[in-house]
Amino acid sequence: MKYLSFTAAALLAATSAVAQESSDPIKLTLHDWSGQLVTTTLMGEVLKEAGYNVEYVQADYIAQFAGLKTGDLHVAMEIWETTGREAMDEAIATGNVVSLGETGMMAIEEWWYPAYMEERCPGLPNWEALKECADAFATPETAPLGRYLGGPVTWGGFDEERVEALGLDFEVIHAGTDAALFAELEAAYQREDPIMLWIYSPHWAPAKYEGSFVEFPKYSAECYNDASTGLNPNAAYDCGKPTGPIWKVSWAGLVDKWPNAAKTIENFNVSNAEMGAMVADVDLNGQTVDATVAAWMAANTDTWSSWIVK
Repeated sequence: MKYLSFTAAALLAATSAVAQESSDPIKLTLHDWSGQLVTTTLMGEVLKEAGYNVEYVQADYIAQFAGLKTGDLHVAMEIWETTGREAMDEAIATGNVVSLGETGMMAIEEWWYPAYMEERCPGLPNWEALKECADAFATPETAPLGRYLGGPVTWGGFDEERVEALGLDFEVIHAGTDAALFAELEAAYQREDPIMLWIYSPHWAPAKYEGSFVEFPKYSAECYNDASTGLNPNAAYDCGKPTGPIWKVSWAGLVDKWPNAAKTIENFNVSNAEMGAMVADVDLNGQTVDATVAAWMAANTDTWSSWIVK
């Protein structure tokens, strides 16, 4: 009876805390890669456990900031330092979007090639090797230019600008989806066909496949914003992509409308290894996102429970 009384009291306290906040659904954005779907679903399910209404809304990675500024969207769980920092900074500068801190994951997104391509393009991973052997990465659709398989157009990344700024004889071809990107890698890797493509971490691919990231000139904010900086005095983006945290952001009004939910989202923290394992369950082991999230939550109750603020 003491146990039942304690449980009832805890539920009553949680319900009371949530009742003081809006019952409107908190709208979390979904994008087009497995890791982001896992991260967002995990956050949403934790918020549901805390008593909140949650709605998932499909949105483009960069275009979502328009909805976050107006409050039509509320939370974006993965803004990568590598590709989203400029859009995030611009949105925060308006005062309508705020950062809810780091997710715990550290981002790498860059050109990547399988190890077998080093024999065909000596000098890799140094980017300057690509000036002499771009044709080693050519396909019938791009020859004599090398082919770089980028992510979906909505991901951003400035790959076309980098190719032009560094004078590389490559054509950028965008994969239609995250799944298509890695399906093409799998097919090329099995046949040892030439391939250069966008790989990111946290993800299972850098662990499953032997290969390396291209080492471009080191990123700086000036390289992206000031054409006179860097190797090419007439063009920006003549450097590699940035690396750094994956951020959580929200509509600024979230803190007032759902204050404890905002604190709960701030507390969210997972590692690259944890996320890589969950993405592998989805992409390699055939698990659904929902099943993968449920399994992680069942195995890590103490962790996600500690995020909840009541």
